[in-house]
Amino acid sequence: MTQALTFTVNGKTERIETDDPKMPLLYALRNQLGFKSMHFGCGLAQCGACTVHVSGKPVRSCSFPVASAAGEEILTLDGIGNAAKPHPLQLAFIEEQAAQCGYCANGMIMQAKALLDSNRSPSDRDIKRALANNLCRCGTHQRIVRAVKRAAKMMA
Repeated sequence: MTQALTFTVNGKTERIETDDPKMPLLYALRNQLGFKSMHFGCGLAQCGACTVHVSGKPVRSCSFPVASAAGEEILTLDGIGNAAKPHPLQLAFIEEQAAQCGYCANGMIMQAKALLDSNRSPSDRDIKRALANNLCRCGTHQRIVRAVKRAAKMMA
């Protein structure tokens, strides 16, 4: 049976129809609503490439059931900034050349945003701990830490 679900994505009310309420939120965001910033990485909530915020908390959208997002506010990388007006984290990632291939950047930035929302002056250890479950195959971890620290200073 088809079910209509409504939620807010980046400040705009969105509605989808699904016959599978357990379908990952990632699929609804990418395939039905056209948001492309979050990526499918592992499908097991282990890499972080699909991270979005649901009502202010970072979640792995590849394993978060779309029905659980009904009525919630969803924030994607597209919603925190754009090329004309980038978020300090986006700008810092560019300035520090923190992303090589860029596949992990969405998850790293969204997880780092959650950290900076609660801790405006994180230590290297805080940053590493917050991003420990986000994988980067290019090995730019030190640049990513520098980018988060730079963004924190920009946001102060």
